[in-house]
Order: sequence, then structure tokens, then C-alpha cells
Amino acid sequence: MPVNVVMPQMGESIFEGTVTKWLKKIGEKVERDEPLFEISTDKVDAEIPAPSAGVLKEIKVKEGETVEINTIVAILDDGGAPTSPETSATEAAAAPKAEAAKPATAPPPPAPAARPAAAPLPPAAIGGELTFDPAKLRELGIRTSPLVRRLAKENGVDLRQLTGTGAGGRVTKQDIQATIAKGAPAYAEASAGLPAAAGAPAGKPAAVELGLAVPRERLYFGRYQVEPMSAMRRSIAEHMVASKRTSAHVYSVDEVDMTRIAQLRAQHKGEFERKNGAKLTFMPFFIRACVDALRAFPTVNSSVDGTNVVLHQDINIGVAVALDWGLIVPVIKRADEMNFLGLQRAVTDLATRARTKKLKPEEVQHSTFSITNPGVFGGLMGLPVINQPNVAILGMGTIEKRPVVIDDAIAIRSMVYLTLSYDHRVVDGATAHQFMGRVKKTLQEWQEPIL
Repeated sequence: MPVNVVMPQMGESIFEGTVTKWLKKIGEKVERDEPLFEISTDKVDAEIPAPSAGVLKEIKVKEGETVEINTIVAILDDGGAPTSPETSATEAAAAPKAEAAKPATAPPPPAPAARPAAAPLPPAAIGGELTFDPAKLRELGIRTSPLVRRLAKENGVDLRQLTGTGAGGRVTKQDIQATIAKGAPAYAEASAGLPAAAGAPAGKPAAVELGLAVPRERLYFGRYQVEPMSAMRRSIAEHMVASKRTSAHVYSVDEVDMTRIAQLRAQHKGEFERKNGAKLTFMPFFIRACVDALRAFPTVNSSVDGTNVVLHQDINIGVAVALDWGLIVPVIKRADEMNFLGLQRAVTDLATRARTKKLKPEEVQHSTFSITNPGVFGGLMGLPVINQPNVAILGMGTIEKRPVVIDDAIAIRSMVYLTLSYDHRVVDGATAHQFMGRVKKTLQEWQEPIL
């Protein structure tokens, strides 16, 4: 019997997903709960298991296509017995009776309440004639999805002028397509002879992506090839641009002597792994130091809601994980309640599942502070973009031996540069440097046992 495979909903705020890869081909067998295909949403990439054992009979959604949740993407044949002729005849005979039992006319379901049409806003109110920034759209009461925003960008559709027909007034793909069919206002035509923007329908004007208007003749010259962004890369791009527009980024840099911790790690990493089944990395040391500093300076563990500051009682640390196909920030919830071993196990578990696409949407949400480690790739230091809605993020440089002056003598020490990117709307320089001083003190005077 056929079994429908549908696009799952990977979170309350997710309404569509992109099929990025089919892990099985038509005609291949698949076991129940065996990974069948991969999807990408604006929250997380994930492998989707087969709902039933059987043979992949049909693929309805190709790789790269984005569809709404609960859309049938494939059909499995579970090998069940087909309906017998006797059963079919019985069902056929019963069908007219069932039809007769139905009322002649059924009342139509009530139409969902539509969001009132947004009045035109002056360009200065949102920083330009058009906006596709998810944060700004939410402020205007416009509910969209990454797919809708992308279609609107590619076709120059002003989302403020649409009345969404989706649940709760959400603007849907059909709303965008209907607007395009009627003739929506668009950006200026691209220069003659230049290729259309990646993903844009043929013959349509190219959109100015991510708010950066660059003459297209400055992009296409000499020899080149055009590759469309992946769903994850588009999401990262949107989030980074939105963060720079939202937060007043300021940066503080400090240098920390990691010699004590480097020696401690070198001395105990073998025993730590044998005893606990997890490798001993530098990350839990930095998380513990940040947790201690966040307790001392709670403003750094906050978010901004208009003119209000939301001071979070929980300390949820987002740790950036580099993937071959992008970047993701899984979250260690209530890191302040974990011991050192618990932090190391959480870091290892989340990073492993991020790289194997096993994370759940809730595991990349609700961070209150973030840490990124470009130093693992040899970076001396970095100035990271704040991970919204956090107000700060710590960047770790590479830990390397350098000559430093100690008591008027030159010594070789294991040093690291730390950078704090913070939102100057709520965090002042004095607070930021005190925060960094607390992190530095904890690391240089490390006291907590690790075994």
C-alpha cells in the first residue's frame, strides 16, 4: 500500500522547508526511521527519517525545491496487500449510501481572519522604499517566511502593501505569485547582457539582494560562474545583515594568558577521555569563565525589546559550529547549572549532531549569549557579528605561544586574544571591559577541578 511522505514542521514558526538531498533513489528499499532525505529551513538542517519501511516508489519534490509543511514529497510502497476485489465492491456499494447520508449542502468553513492591509509607510520609517529584513517586517506586524521574502526580493514586491491570506494574516507564496501576476512594482532592470540574479525567474528584473545595491556591471566581468546560495547560506546572510542593522556594534579586545589551562589540559586530557569518554577541549573553560562573568554583569545576558531591556535569568550559551555547508549555533541551555564535565559533554554532543544534521529546532533557539571560535582555524582574532537577539558575542582567537613581559623579564607563554562584540544600545564600554576582565581573571587563575 502507498505511504505518503510529507514535509515535516520543524518548529512552530517554520512553515516550509527545502529538500536539499535525497538519500535514497526510486526503487531502493528503506527501513522505518532510516534517513530518507535532507531538508533545510531557516532554523536548522536535518535528516528526515522514513515513516515506514518499504520501497521508494515516487519522488514528488526535487532537490532544491521549497514547499510548505505537510506537502507530500514522496511516496513509499510498504509492501502491504492490495485491497481485495470483494472489499472494493463492498466499498463501492456503500459509497452512494454514504453520499446520500450527507446533507445536500454543507456550510462553508469560516474564512480565516485576514490582517488589515498595511497603510503605506514613509521610506524613512523603515530605511528605504522596500524592506525584506525579517526583524523589521515583524516590527511592522508582517508575518512572512524565508521563501516568501526571497520571492518578494526577486520580483521587487513591497510586502507592506500585501494582505496575507495565510493563518493569522501570514503572507503566503500564493499571495506573492498573485501580486506578481497583477504586476507588482519592481526594481530597475538589470544592465543589458548580464545574467539574471540567481534563482530569479527568467525575464524578471534582478533584485537588490540583502540591501546592498551594487551596479551589476561591477559584479560580472571577465570569466565567472554563478552559483545560487543554499537555503542555509541565504538564512545566514539575512540574519547577519539584520543584526548589523539592528545592533550598534562595538568591540573590545583583551589578551589572556592561557598557560595554566594549557598545562592543565595537556596533563589530564588522556585521563579525562578514558574516564569520561569525551575529549577535553578548551571550550568548556571559556564557557565556564563566561558564565561567571554573565552572573556578575547581567546586562550582557540580556535582549532588547524596543525601549525595554529583557534581563534573562537563565544563562543559555550558543556555541558556533562550522559546517562544510555553513554555520550553525546550537545552544547549551542553562549552562550555569552544569559542572565542567556536563559542559564538555554538551559541547561534544551538540557539535557532533550539528555536523550529522541531527539537531532539533529547539536546540538552536533561545541563546542569551554566544561564543565563536575562529582560532580553531588559526585566526589570530575576529570581530564577530552579534547573534540576535543576544546583545554580545565572544570571539576566541588561536592559542599560541608568544613572548610576553612578566616581572620585567621575557617569558614564553600560551596566549589568546579575546574579542567581545556588544550592542552599545544597552552595554557600555565600561561594562564590556569589566566583563572581559572577569573572564580573563577566571581563565588565568583557574581553580575548578576538571576530573
